[in-house]
Amino acid sequence: MARPPKRRRVEFVPEVTVFKPAGIPLIDMEEETLLLEELEALRLKDLEGLEQEECADRMQVSRPTFQRVLSSAREKVSRALVEGKAIRIEGGTYRLAAWRLRCGDCSYEFEAPAAMYHRGAGAACPRCGARHGRRIDEDPRAAGRRMRRGRCGRGWETDEEG
Repeated sequence: MARPPKRRRVEFVPEVTVFKPAGIPLIDMEEETLLLEELEALRLKDLEGLEQEECADRMQVSRPTFQRVLSSAREKVSRALVEGKAIRIEGGTYRLAAWRLRCGDCSYEFEAPAAMYHRGAGAACPRCGARHGRRIDEDPRAAGRRMRRGRCGRGWETDEEG
């Protein structure tokens, strides 16, 4: 029996999840499904211009695994462009990354999903509600624990903080 796949660390979740050629209704098109970890591999390697070893570290996978994910993503995007297919971004085996933050107003330390910052949203401090959090973890491996909404619906906390 094969072991279950390791969940890949993803920092970015897109708001737009479908791309298609202009002039053809989506219902009449074939689709390529790009997994979230494949999109993350493309983002890290092609947009951020990182070396594969650093990309693999950020996603918390081995270099060969990162190469397989990246190759799969590039093949799917290429096929969609050449054959005129739509690209749908969904699914995969991933977990959202979290960043450790310190509130600039009250110095409270908390965690927030990294995806919020890629959209420019920021995170409210669970204690005072201010949006002046500064990142205090520079090691991506320190992030990625399960997150839940904080008290009163403001900010994010880890399960350990209760």
